[in-house]
Amino acid sequence: MLMPALALGIFGSLIGSFLNVVVYRVPAGLSIVSPPSACPRCGEPIKGYDNIPLLSWLMLRAKCRHCGEPISARYPLVELGTGVAFAAVAVWFALARWHAADAAQLTASILELVAFLYLAAISIALALIDLDTNRLPNAIVLPSYLIGGVLLGAASVITRDWSQLVIMLIGGAALFALYFVVALISPRGMGFGDVKLAGVLGLFLAHLGIAQLMVGAFAAFLLGGLFAVVLLITGRARRGSGIPFGPWMLAGAWFGAVAGAPAAALYLSLFGLTA
Repeated sequence: MLMPALALGIFGSLIGSFLNVVVYRVPAGLSIVSPPSACPRCGEPIKGYDNIPLLSWLMLRAKCRHCGEPISARYPLVELGTGVAFAAVAVWFALARWHAADAAQLTASILELVAFLYLAAISIALALIDLDTNRLPNAIVLPSYLIGGVLLGAASVITRDWSQLVIMLIGGAALFALYFVVALISPRGMGFGDVKLAGVLGLFLAHLGIAQLMVGAFAAFLLGGLFAVVLLITGRARRGSGIPFGPWMLAGAWFGAVAGAPAAALYLSLFGLTA
């Protein structure tokens, strides 16, 4: 388990380097593939040896090699955070989700792992973009329906778990509908970007189970509400102030994915609703 997690962590740091590009360029409507990355001050293209995740920032002492322009610590932090996220997903998946009883189960598990690694990557990108711009770009959210649906749907088809496939589709539609209603009732508090992201998260959570879906949905509102209360108490926001809700949707979804089943069981046991 250690070596695969380490390998995925290193791979995640490489993805994190790419996410830095995505976070900067997608909200600006720029291509993520061209032109090559360059220093924003002197325009000098960044060489491959100056674009090694984490190491280059340290070796350059957080400055452009050519003009000395400071390089934000956010770049290596995103690379490190993505690497840690990928390693954590690998460990969680190995402990809770990995099944390899036969070739079909092995293939399905690989597809699921790829899907949740993808979710980890877009979670980081979307959270940062929402914090920066109060937007959840369609360029990232909408393709996630196709990518997540195909990967997770194929996993269900391969194992012939038709109920899981149906629940996944219903869960995605249900969470989309819930957020859509909330957006209609409170358009200042909920943007349509949140609604579209809700459908994606509903697909992923419902694939894991109803408990994960319900806990993930509730956790998003709980975490977002607590954050809003803290902002009000500290005077950093007023009633009616808009706050980015995407990061809390994503955090709640991951809580639901990882701890949804035991959290739901604990909640039900407190009210004597389980055997």
